[in-house]
Amino acid sequence: MNSIPSPTAIDADHLAGAPLVLARKVEKQFGTLKVLKGIDLAISTGEVLCIIGPSGSGKSTFLRCINQLERIDGGALFVSGERVGYHRVGNKLYELDDKAIARQRRSIGMVFQRFNLFPHLTALQNVIEGPVQVLKESKADARAHALSLLERVGLADKRDAYPSQLSGGQQQRVAIARSLAMRPELLLFDEPTSALDPELVAEVLRVMRGLAETGMTMVCVTHELGFARDVGHRVAFMDQGQIVEIGDPRSVLSDPKEVRTRAFISAVRH
Repeated sequence: MNSIPSPTAIDADHLAGAPLVLARKVEKQFGTLKVLKGIDLAISTGEVLCIIGPSGSGKSTFLRCINQLERIDGGALFVSGERVGYHRVGNKLYELDDKAIARQRRSIGMVFQRFNLFPHLTALQNVIEGPVQVLKESKADARAHALSLLERVGLADKRDAYPSQLSGGQQQRVAIARSLAMRPELLLFDEPTSALDPELVAEVLRVMRGLAETGMTMVCVTHELGFARDVGHRVAFMDQGQIVEIGDPRSVLSDPKEVRTRAFISAVRH
């Protein structure tokens, strides 16, 4: 069993008036390797936060902790004012059971590097699956919503296509529609364009820009610095399990204060 974080980071299960996402001294380790080393971060409703940094810096792990694909080993994480993954009884924290974790996860959508579509289902069926099976929507309502989402991501004409018949960019757009079908408050993007050929990146970023314009709260791990500059409200640079620098995108990307940030941005651009 995983170790239980200390309750002292924040001694509450619910925080009234909290940001949509609140991380306080979040730690995560795998064996002896400490991957997250005390992450402090607050993300407001409607904000687009872009996280940049070298491979192995803890970016993806942090997203996976928010979505409870990994359990934290220290500190506290809150989404919508509710402690993620644990509940407090007296002075002790206890892990939530699978049912409670599934309930918390429903408000969070996640789009991965690889598309993770069901290969035996069409694009439309992939989008419908979650709302019917998890949210218990009627098939008619789920289908109507799915069709509108496929149109939103520019794939209305591909509703009956199977993943093997779609390009990587098209599959990723179906994956975005599938996440939106669950009506999330928060969308997490883990390098959504890194597995795509260069000519397919723009179509996925176009959909993400459109989501940002609607006010969707998004946390995007990305190497697309142009997207981070133009769409992000803030950019955070992570390295060695820590947030080294965070601020306005143009300041962080054009005039970073930290040596490590400058070195990373220079390497990506060249």
